[in-house]
Amino acid sequence: MRVAITGATGLIGRHLTRALLDRGDEVVPLSRANGDVHGVSTLAWDPVFDDLPAAAMDGVGAIVNLAGASVAEGRWGREQKKLIRDSRVITTTRIADALAGAGGGGPAVLVSGSATGYYGNRDDELLPESAGPGQGFLSEVAVAWEAAAMAAARGGVRVAISRTGMVFAEDGGVIPRLAKLTRAGMAGPLAGGRQWVPWVDIADVVGMIVAAIDDDAWEGPFNNVAPEPMRQAEVAKAFGRAVGRPAVVPTPALALKMTLGDAAVLVTDSHRTDPVAARDHGYGWAYGDIDASLGARIT
Repeated sequence: MRVAITGATGLIGRHLTRALLDRGDEVVPLSRANGDVHGVSTLAWDPVFDDLPAAAMDGVGAIVNLAGASVAEGRWGREQKKLIRDSRVITTTRIADALAGAGGGGPAVLVSGSATGYYGNRDDELLPESAGPGQGFLSEVAVAWEAAAMAAARGGVRVAISRTGMVFAEDGGVIPRLAKLTRAGMAGPLAGGRQWVPWVDIADVVGMIVAAIDDDAWEGPFNNVAPEPMRQAEVAKAFGRAVGRPAVVPTPALALKMTLGDAAVLVTDSHRTDPVAARDHGYGWAYGDIDASLGARIT
C-alpha cells in the first residue's frame, strides 16, 4: 500500500514510517522542510498556505495525519497556544477537504491524531472512547482537531482517530528526560502522584495505527494507550526500578505551575483512559506491562 504521512519527521511518524517500510509499503512523508525519513525524501507542504499536494493523494490508499506543534516545548503563551491549535486544525482541515472533494476517488482511510487531553482532568473517572470531552485548552484543541478530521467522511472516507497518551520511546518524548532525572534521584511523585497516567509504548502506538489502516472495523476514536493506566506515583516507581535508583523526591503542584504555567496540566491532569475500542477489535499489546516497556526503552 502507498501511505501518506503528515508529521512523518516527528517521533511517532519516524517509527510508523519504519514499520510500514519494513512490511513493504511505500511511504509518502510530508513535511514543511526538505529532508528525508529513513531514506525517503519528504514532500514539502506548508498547510497554512497551500492545499494538500496532489502527490499526497495519487495512488495513496491511506493518509495518516500526525502533524502538530509540540505541546511540551516551553510555556503556553498566546502565540504558542495559537500555534498548537492551528498546526493541528488547519492541517487536518486541508486534508479532510481534499479527501471529501475526491468523491471516493482518493485514499480510502484517514487515521488522524488526537490526544487523551480530549478528556480534560477527570480524576478517577474511567474514560472509554464514549466519554465526552472535558474542559481546558487541550480538550478544546482536541475537539476541534477531531471535528476537522471527521469532515473527511463526507467523501466516503473511513476516519479513525488515535487519542494518544504519554508515549514511551527511547529516541524522544518523556523517556530520555525522566530517565535522566530519575538517575539524579529526582522525578518522584508529581503534584501528589495520584493522577492517572495514560502511558503507551511506541510499539503499540504504531501497532494500533497500522491496525486502523488495515482493518475497516477501526472507525471513529480509539484510545491509543496501554491496557491499564497507572497512577503517576507508580509510574515514578517504575522508572526508579528501570534505572536502579529510588524515585521518591516529590514535586508539589505549585512548583510545577510556577515552572510550566498552563502547560503544567500535561503532568497534573488525570486521564484514566480505557482502550475499549482496541480491546474490542482484538488488538494484542506488545508492551502491556510498564516494566517491560521501560526495560526495552531505557539503556
